[in-house]
Amino acid sequence: MPPSSRSPAIWICWSNLLQLLDGADLGYGGAPVLSGVRLHVAPGERVALLGRSGSGKSTLLAALHRAALARGLRVALVPQDTALVPQLSALRNVLMGRLDDHGAWRNLRTLIRPAAPDRAAALADLARVGLTPEADRAVEGLSGGQAQRVALARAIHRGGDLILGDEPLSAVDPRQAEALAALIRGAFPTAILALHDVAIARAFATRVIGLRQGAFLFDLPVAELDAARIEALYG
Repeated sequence: MPPSSRSPAIWICWSNLLQLLDGADLGYGGAPVLSGVRLHVAPGERVALLGRSGSGKSTLLAALHRAALARGLRVALVPQDTALVPQLSALRNVLMGRLDDHGAWRNLRTLIRPAAPDRAAALADLARVGLTPEADRAVEGLSGGQAQRVALARAIHRGGDLILGDEPLSAVDPRQAEALAALIRGAFPTAILALHDVAIARAFATRVIGLRQGAFLFDLPVAELDAARIEALYG
């Protein structure tokens, strides 16, 4: 749980407590969105960020992404807009999850004509999200839910210490969302996801953070998320 100090900070705990941002107001274009935030995330935690649109979830995830990269952690990211290349196939978008592991010539060759082991690995990750039939189809021809699953397959293909997801399950139906949340839980040791579905958050997370109007309304173990807190968050 966060310490009692109220000084502005965002922290992430990895093995030992590491200070990543201290005294920073977070926002866009000089307009603060979050102030006085103090956050620890321990290895093995699954954190769900809850709150209405505009509450600061995306701002917090962006700050955590920058901070984790600065500490040398391998991070898999599922942004809200998926950040896929629409003209490329689902398979090639998945392969892009590992582009920064190799040099430019290897990456160019992979995107033009993937080696058999690379293709097989990407196909396996597409199969995990139920998209094998769409592997060679351009992303621009996929539905929103299918594109979101491609973005998740890309993150799984990348792997890492941590996955950060900004509404990564918002475009799929509840049944699929449950299965994909379980997939994320099994694929990454630590996760921080902004979620819109409280039921999915309860099933997935070990800890929930509620944000409202640029502030933390609560930060607690998922077992303590009751109806009164949900009403206070969304009511």
